[in-house]
Amino acid sequence: MEKATTVQHVYDLLIKMNHQWEQHQQRESMTFLEEIQEQFNGMTSLNMTDVHVLDCIGRHEPINVTTLAERMELSKGTVSKVSTKLLKEGWIRRTQLNDNKKEIYFRLTPLGKKLFLVHERLHAEVQHRLLQFLNRYSPEELNVLKRLLSDGVGFLEAME
Repeated sequence: MEKATTVQHVYDLLIKMNHQWEQHQQRESMTFLEEIQEQFNGMTSLNMTDVHVLDCIGRHEPINVTTLAERMELSKGTVSKVSTKLLKEGWIRRTQLNDNKKEIYFRLTPLGKKLFLVHERLHAEVQHRLLQFLNRYSPEELNVLKRLLSDGVGFLEAME
């Protein structure tokens, strides 16, 4: 197969994989949000951005709006809006550090920690399945894949 044909085939596979990945992510999100509804007796109106902000708070607490926005690659306005919702629904709480009474930090409430653990468990399950999939490849093949993905990330970042 000549290079141009192979390149086109790789491109087509990347497009197909991207489409299937998007569908998978949508299904996973729906399944996760349904599980949250079940475990928390339907008392939540969270979306995946809310859950990921809560997850970031859980991983880095105490954390302020600026750091949260940087880590999530979201605007401060979006983080403020989401954190207000999470505060109102009782998932997180505001705190201050002893040496800095001016800055507001976020921590998870016990309810938020419960949700954080559910989210962490589901991510671990997905990671386990993906690692099992990747283990079928040799170290050499994984190095090529690593290079391809790294270059792909760089390519997409340069397009922004």
